[in-house]
Amino acid sequence: MAASIPVQPCAVLEAMKIPEAGVEVVPAAPPVGRRERKRQQVRDQLYAAALHLFVTQGYEATTMDQIAETADVARATVFNYFSQKVGFLEEWGARRRVRVNEILGSQRAEDLPVGDRLRRYLKEMADLNVASRAETTVLMDASARYGSLLQDPSLEIELARIVEQGQQRREIRADVGCDQAGQLLAACYFTTILRWIREEPAPFDLHERLTGALDIILPGLLVGEAA
Repeated sequence: MAASIPVQPCAVLEAMKIPEAGVEVVPAAPPVGRRERKRQQVRDQLYAAALHLFVTQGYEATTMDQIAETADVARATVFNYFSQKVGFLEEWGARRRVRVNEILGSQRAEDLPVGDRLRRYLKEMADLNVASRAETTVLMDASARYGSLLQDPSLEIELARIVEQGQQRREIRADVGCDQAGQLLAACYFTTILRWIREEPAPFDLHERLTGALDIILPGLLVGEAA
């Protein structure tokens, strides 16, 4: 059986990395009960094993049996936590959004003007992608091919919420549809990332491209900046 990936305590899992693959495991907030902590530890172990395999040998080539073997658990355990392999892709996206919100929360980004807040959100997302380009390339491509990347409304909802809060503070035009604005911003982000991972080395600076896109979009949203 392949060497297992050691389980770290949930409180320090953020520091857990598989160096050769460049994969960083960013866990959810640690549960409070013993049973919940154990379940989260197993979930983190499976997630780390899956990402390691995806990056080192490819998403398509990785099987649930291999994930179980690498995580040193029974095959049935994998399916208890992730009923399909695509579930790991969804978990990856969710953990990244959680991480960005944690960073923004620590910076009190909610106090920023809405334009700056949107810029900060996409900057932090870009930082994660640049810091783990190999991981992003494999996981984002797999999400587009096999997952529900462009159908999943999670990022749209987060960005629409920021737009709505800006509208409540009269920074966003009253005639702007918050849901539509969230869809536009999310689509811009995803299409930019998919172009960025298409070539090696990266064909453009990701931060500059996302900033340039916001320079185009924001004048249509902000009060006093409409054409």
